[in-house]
Amino acid sequence: MPPESKKAGIIVKVKFFTTLREVVGKKEEQVELLSRSVTVEALLQQLSTIYGKEFKDYVYDELGNVRGHLQFLVNGKSASALKGLKTKLAEGDQVAILPPVGGG
Repeated sequence: MPPESKKAGIIVKVKFFTTLREVVGKKEEQVELLSRSVTVEALLQQLSTIYGKEFKDYVYDELGNVRGHLQFLVNGKSASALKGLKTKLAEGDQVAILPPVGGG
């Protein structure tokens, strides 16, 4: 296989829920990330570039930090139980962005 046909990055599946699903207009998407050393944080930055201000405002606060009430699952495991936003992603991983969970 010629070198130019090799992928430089990885493809991950992202699942969107509730308000974020309305913002992006779909429930899931396959995203190609251009590096092989990709984190949850880098994925969010790329999604912000793709989906613009409304996505960015939902995910990030005024200071540019990821909102603390959002949950991120990588292959069904909470990213906070792994390495948080620094959790590395691999080819074929599934990332779910979950809204705040209410209870009562």
